Amino acid sequence: MDEMTAQNSPSRRRRLGRVATVAAAIAAPLIVWVIAVPIAGVDLTVGSGAAAQTITPLSIVVVVLVAGLGAWGVLALLERFVKHSGRVFAIIGWTVLALSLLAPVTGGAAGAVFVVLVVMHLVTGATLVIGLPLAARGRPATSGDDVGR
Repeated sequence: MDEMTAQNSPSRRRRLGRVATVAAAIAAPLIVWVIAVPIAGVDLTVGSGAAAQTITPLSIVVVVLVAGLGAWGVLALLERFVKHSGRVFAIIGWTVLALSLLAPVTGGAAGAVFVVLVVMHLVTGATLVIGLPLAARGRPATSGDDVGR
């Protein structure tokens, strides 16, 4: 296989698409954080007293990276062993997203903090659940794709 073919292989495109999806899933809640914390002045702290946790950009990156790589791994396993992997992944993903929304509720978040946390969960989850399976789909052929070959 020549170098050009290797660079354009379906598995390489799928992998790059999934890396881009995880990166987008990291960027989305960071954008929400920037709007909420430095711009709108929301004190993004959950809990109180010694148990209080401030949501920082680093904590967002770490949590979303772990979630994104975990979702990618689940999808990869499903693609290997399940016939309708995309559908099963969507069911699992939307269920996990719904369950993750319990964190802001049970964490005692209220008002603007609650809204920001819910939005951060939704943009992250939706990006992963929609984006990871889409990265596996091949680019549809167009009439001009074979021109010059």
